[in-house]
Amino acid sequence: MREFFQKYKSTILYGFSLAVLLFLMKWLEFRLIVIDHALEIYIGSIAVVFTALGIWLALKLTKPKKETIIVEKEIYVNDAEFVQDRNQLEKLNLSKREMEVLELIAQGCSNQEIASQLFVSLPTIKTHSSKLFEKLDVNRRTQAVEKAKRLKLIP
Repeated sequence: MREFFQKYKSTILYGFSLAVLLFLMKWLEFRLIVIDHALEIYIGSIAVVFTALGIWLALKLTKPKKETIIVEKEIYVNDAEFVQDRNQLEKLNLSKREMEVLELIAQGCSNQEIASQLFVSLPTIKTHSSKLFEKLDVNRRTQAVEKAKRLKLIP
């Protein structure tokens, strides 16, 4: 090993010194670039980050949903003449006034319109509606109309 080092001593020394010199020059060049162009490097890095964020967000927002949900709902069509189911009416214990309110809700009337048609106050209609929703076990007017039609309470 010593013989090899002795034989190529000058070549190894020149190679090592050139490598150190090259490393030193590159380090100085890097420092010079960073110091002289610090603002440009900072702005460029922010631009790269926001570009990557924009691409990621675009891919997330435009990705189609993997599963399609199909909702099948039974629609009741009145082919024959409507006959009210008295058993359901007695079972739910709906009053005559609650039935009137339910029919007007089914016609699409607002609470104020129902109150003026039945000659009662708005809070009374709201009370009748809430009792009706409670008896039909629903939360909304559309649900009440749908359930009443399904139970054959209204046409």
